[in-house]
Amino acid sequence: MRIIAIARRVLKELFRDPRTLAMMFLAPILVLWLMSVIFNANSTTNVKIGTVGLQSSLTTNMDDIKHVSVHKYDTQKAVKQALKDDKIDAYVKKTGDDYSITYANTDSSKTSAVKMAFKSALTVTNVNTMKSQLKLAKGTIAKLEQTLPVAQQKQLQAMTGAQKKAVTPTIHNHYVYGDSNTGFFAKMLPILMGFFVFFFVFLISGMALLKERSSGTLSRLLATPVKRSDVVFGYMLGYGLLAILQTVIIVYTTIWLLGAEVVGSVINIIVINLILALVALAFGILLSTFAASEFQMMQFIPIVVIPQVFFSGIIPMDSMAHWIQDISYIIPIKYAGDAVTGIMMQGKNLSSFGLDITVLLIFLVVLTILNIVGLRRYRKV
Repeated sequence: MRIIAIARRVLKELFRDPRTLAMMFLAPILVLWLMSVIFNANSTTNVKIGTVGLQSSLTTNMDDIKHVSVHKYDTQKAVKQALKDDKIDAYVKKTGDDYSITYANTDSSKTSAVKMAFKSALTVTNVNTMKSQLKLAKGTIAKLEQTLPVAQQKQLQAMTGAQKKAVTPTIHNHYVYGDSNTGFFAKMLPILMGFFVFFFVFLISGMALLKERSSGTLSRLLATPVKRSDVVFGYMLGYGLLAILQTVIIVYTTIWLLGAEVVGSVINIIVINLILALVALAFGILLSTFAASEFQMMQFIPIVVIPQVFFSGIIPMDSMAHWIQDISYIIPIKYAGDAVTGIMMQGKNLSSFGLDITVLLIFLVVLTILNIVGLRRYRKV
């Protein structure tokens, strides 16, 4: 009976806490639904290929492949600039009888898709060429069969040699970032770096402020003439210094320990992640005002933090439905991930990511204002 009584008391406490019930029943369903929508929608990868001096038949065959779009350029300078500006994922140039393919290689799945698309288009082009040559050869054989047997034999040998040469051209592969062994983890690394910075700063700041609330420190502080804004900025400055140290350690450890190739400046990577850390700090402080205990603070993780991973860019979203892509625009990690990826893989400067930095700063300002307003529930002055 005592066991039953204890069990009944536990169940009553659980049913009185809707957040716990939501975490147990709704959060797993939400995460599984998001995974289903994202992974089912992202079964294919869209790629954009630039061409310079390619025969029209090969260009047409590539363009006819599903999820592949081909863009023609007049000069190699123009196609290189397009690759640098992320307008294309790779470009193909014909040099003599051989082909040269240059990949951005910032996403190994797109690199593989370009290779498969080009080889498939080249095979179709060669087969069509062989059919045309065989058809021409049959006509020539019919004319030369009775009159010039020796010339006919030589011509047939020349045609056979031309067909072999067309079927087996040499393909030279070049990579802007990394090499042929660069895997998908290289695409994930810049975003994972930002996610871990965001997650741990969010968790530590939220837990720390919650502890000060539950211990009465915040109440005693608010009993003084200090302004609410001073309290928020003071906490952000204190925890911000720790966030800076944590961010620097995470960035340098990720780069050096994992041996990641960095084309751009490491300092720029740190700057972007520092801004993201401040956003996470303000976000953690804000959500801590809605939690009555550390356990309730943990409940925000599967609802607020984990879904952000799916929309951060760690999974290519270009083939997803537009409404799914639109969700990513309210995810701070998405902007930090785009900026760090550009710096790390393409060597871009901070000036190239003015929009991403501006959006992150807007997040920071809005969350800080909400934190100041949120303190009214603890002191109405």
